[in-house]
Amino acid sequence: MATTRLDPIDRKILSELQADGRMTNVELAKRVGISAPPCLRRVRTLEESGLIRGYHAEVNARELGFEVQVFAMVGLDSQAEAELSAFEARCREWPLVRECHMLNGEVDFILKCVAPDLSSFQSFLTGELLTTPNVASVKTSLVIRGAKDEPGVPFDVLEDRLSRSA
Repeated sequence: MATTRLDPIDRKILSELQADGRMTNVELAKRVGISAPPCLRRVRTLEESGLIRGYHAEVNARELGFEVQVFAMVGLDSQAEAELSAFEARCREWPLVRECHMLNGEVDFILKCVAPDLSSFQSFLTGELLTTPNVASVKTSLVIRGAKDEPGVPFDVLEDRLSRSA
């Protein structure tokens, strides 16, 4: 498990950066209780290991004119690995698809899509998604409102689990 190679300072660095990826290295070092040079070395090691995959701004989609958010549940005709990979590659090409997850069960994939309006999403649905080879079915659900959108992982749960296993 990845957490076994992380010490408490590494986990604290990850937690702090997950909460605020824009803070300076000096501020981060102060929050985790070490000096700036070793803090920067640790951050670079976490980045190189893939535990930190990147940094981004959380933008307000609605304020930018993306009024519609839809979850699309996609069923495929074939679940052969080549077909799954081809569908995933196609999803990466569609700008309206913001997330794509392969599922276990009745649905093969769930896509999180955003669009400026319902007409734009419908054009994508009928002109792109439904005409994609191997797509057998698509069921959509329009998001009315969101109650929680929390990125990352719950570090407090991780720390609690680690303290019980120690």
